[in-house]
Amino acid sequence: MKRTRAQESRAAIERLYITMRHLFNRGSYKPMGVSGEGLIQALMTLSPEIYGSLTDPEKIELDGLLYVMERLPRGIEECRYVRLISREGYETSHLSPIIPPRRKRNCYRLDQQIMYVEMTRGRSDIYDILTHLTFLYVESGKILRNSTDPKGRISSNWTMLENFVKKEQEGEDFDKECASAYLSHLIGRTFEETLIAVDKFARSGNSNSLFSVVYHLGKLAMDESIHGIDREISFSATLRERVGHHVYGELWADRIKETLLNLDLLKRPIHIISANLHSVLNTIYGHQALGLKSYEEIEQVAMDISVKAKNNQSKKIQDYAEKHGFIDLPDESGTNIGAQIIDTAWLEKPTLIPGVFLPEEKEKRPVFVVMDYAFGEQAYECFDELLKKYNVGDKEYSLNVMSTSIMGKAGILHGGKGDLMVPDSHVFEGTADNYPFRNELKKADFEGYGLGVYSGSMVTVLGTSLQNRDILTYFMKSSWHAVGLEMEGAHYQKAIQSASKIRGSIRSNVKVLYAYYASDNPLETGSTLASGALGMEGVRPTYLITYKILEKLFGEKKSN
Repeated sequence: MKRTRAQESRAAIERLYITMRHLFNRGSYKPMGVSGEGLIQALMTLSPEIYGSLTDPEKIELDGLLYVMERLPRGIEECRYVRLISREGYETSHLSPIIPPRRKRNCYRLDQQIMYVEMTRGRSDIYDILTHLTFLYVESGKILRNSTDPKGRISSNWTMLENFVKKEQEGEDFDKECASAYLSHLIGRTFEETLIAVDKFARSGNSNSLFSVVYHLGKLAMDESIHGIDREISFSATLRERVGHHVYGELWADRIKETLLNLDLLKRPIHIISANLHSVLNTIYGHQALGLKSYEEIEQVAMDISVKAKNNQSKKIQDYAEKHGFIDLPDESGTNIGAQIIDTAWLEKPTLIPGVFLPEEKEKRPVFVVMDYAFGEQAYECFDELLKKYNVGDKEYSLNVMSTSIMGKAGILHGGKGDLMVPDSHVFEGTADNYPFRNELKKADFEGYGLGVYSGSMVTVLGTSLQNRDILTYFMKSSWHAVGLEMEGAHYQKAIQSASKIRGSIRSNVKVLYAYYASDNPLETGSTLASGALGMEGVRPTYLITYKILEKLFGEKKSN
């Protein structure tokens, strides 16, 4: 029986993950060796949407390349050896960390040949970076083929690119249009497409220029093909030993619980919100400090702050918050997940947000624990540790958790960027683990605000960079009735159900609130994650979800 494209794609994902896990346990591999070729073939079969023209034998995928370079350390394309490590003390060395802005992690360039990349977010992060690196090796092969003739002779286009890159490195001026003309032949793109891509890379802020990236990717491929100098990816023994043992999640969670204990807040009603580190702060304290009287006013202030982060309104909110129950807990554990505690007993207004009243008795007022977005399996690690009882010596403390709210970014299968998804279950791709739940948030809560709202199941995927049109169409059109895809939902729900229904560390009737806003539509050409960030389009859905979480948690509105 002939398999469908969706079945072939799911099999390719399975092969990718089995191979990656094997290589991780082995400790090292050569990307262009037998094992690396297995990864490449599986990725080519899958042909993820985010990598666009990956399977084209000549054309370099430019948007996908920029997406990847913004999430990897600057200069990684120059390094023959990439070593994935745990947090092993390099932060105390003389080496300056290189931190990619779109995927914050410490990376260290030991010399011209070697890049160390710190992995503290668990398996999802490791698989994600291996997928990105495999993509780079595929593209480097295309550059090599486009730079040589059938007899292996170097083309003049490559020689000219090499000259331009040397000038760039030495700080000399050169004709970028002329350089782009030569470059266009090496990447299989039109002159116009090349100019646009050169400009995008120049504005990136993290990546080297497109000229430099293409040159060094091609050079390493040439060195391997012509001179037999192999590239290699390896994994440190400490990383292999620590993965899966919640080392960083435990450190992260214990710091939060220690702070709650020291402030005598463990017995107060605690509401955990996984979101960003600005919307809850600005929504609550914007109402308190600036007297904002409606959601629309809060949204407008958020828009103003987004345009200019350090404006007067932002400073007023921050200054007021620091004097009225706000505690910032920047990450020190290695999870790269910042956290905040908001003690509403310090608030001066009787309302949490416009029209939503707080209990008069301050000991009954809620405490918010806000955590930044987790990444894939890391969501389970951190939430599982946070919801556990807190042990100090011979004493054991439970957290009085009343609710867990998850606001996330997700790929949408109906609608477009900025639209909303309200799930009723999480379907864990590639497993039999599915999590139906009662969501306190409903589709009707978000209607009438000018955004598309969709309700149904969410697919928790093994990696957004591995999703293709066939799999996503299957989940959307089959009886799963999926409305979107993301990487954390099932992991959060697994931790919540374990804590509430098995371990008994939190109440069994804990409220659960989930809502997502669309960062991309992977089924629409030009709307994948590689097409760029949401920008101002993300302000309304972010703040609307935040507002509705707070409104839903604290009952019916009362009139003044």
